[in-house]
Amino acid sequence: MLKGAYVQESVYVGENQLEALISVKTKFELIGDVIMLLQSPAKNVIGALQSGGTKIHGVLETLSKEKNN
Repeated sequence: MLKGAYVQESVYVGENQLEALISVKTKFELIGDVIMLLQSPAKNVIGALQSGGTKIHGVLETLSKEKNN
C-alpha cells in the first residue's frame, strides 16, 4: 500500500498514483533516450549516403559496360 512518495519535486499520494510513479524514467534512461534522438538524424544521413553510393556505382558500371560494347 502506497501512502505517498516524493521524487524530484513531484509528490505522489495514494495507491492510484503507483502506476505514474512506476513509469518515471531514471536519469540514465533519459540520457539514453536523448542519445538515441541525437543519433537518429546522423543514421538517416549515413544510410542515404550509402544507398546513394551504391546507385551511383551501378550507374557508372552500366555506362562503362555500354561504352566498352
